[in-house]
Amino acid sequence: MMIDDERSITKMIEMVLRKEGFRNLYSAGTAAEALRLIEKHGADIILLDVMLPDQTGFELCPKIRAISNAHIIYLTARTSDLDVLTGFATGGDDYVTKPFNPLEIAARVKARLRRGNLPAQAAFEERRQRYDFGRFVLDDAAGELTVCGTPVACPAMVYQLLHFLCKNPNLVFSKSQLYEAVWGMEGDGDDNTVMVHIRKIREKIEANASDPQLLLTIRGLGYKLVKEKSL
Repeated sequence: MMIDDERSITKMIEMVLRKEGFRNLYSAGTAAEALRLIEKHGADIILLDVMLPDQTGFELCPKIRAISNAHIIYLTARTSDLDVLTGFATGGDDYVTKPFNPLEIAARVKARLRRGNLPAQAAFEERRQRYDFGRFVLDDAAGELTVCGTPVACPAMVYQLLHFLCKNPNLVFSKSQLYEAVWGMEGDGDDNTVMVHIRKIREKIEANASDPQLLLTIRGLGYKLVKEKSL
């Protein structure tokens, strides 16, 4: 699903995606039209512009999140640090600024879809795990994060990053390693993406996100999720 009122941009992206083998493509020029199409057809990946005629992409993103677990990639000319942080804070999984290379967009879409295209048995085996860290539990069979016994909503990419860390406790990963493992692409230049999602995880699982005890920063190296051996 492409949500952008600049038809020339959606046509260009559509042309590239079709050449790459994609077929089920939809586009919308307004927020209202986008919501109707998502409710009707669903979506795996959503490319979302910020400046739309009827409301901003920042306003639309939470409404999409209420009806869809699709990966949301902001695709916008808004380039300030505040805009990028707002994009992630409103539920976006990635943020790409205009002008952009449409082949890069195709690569990002493929990377996200690959994570959902495991053979059925392998996907089942991966999803049956339950990771208990005491304060929180990640139940992958149910797709649920529980903190202190209470279910907590978790956007797709925040969940996937936490899932990766839960599978690899007590190991240190650099920002680029985390980006490549979770987003599926080389992470150079995407440190901010990882940092924002680390912060979101801490806000969900830590008693105090500003003084983390579980998801630690290892200065000069990266991050690690701590699990006591007794747990």
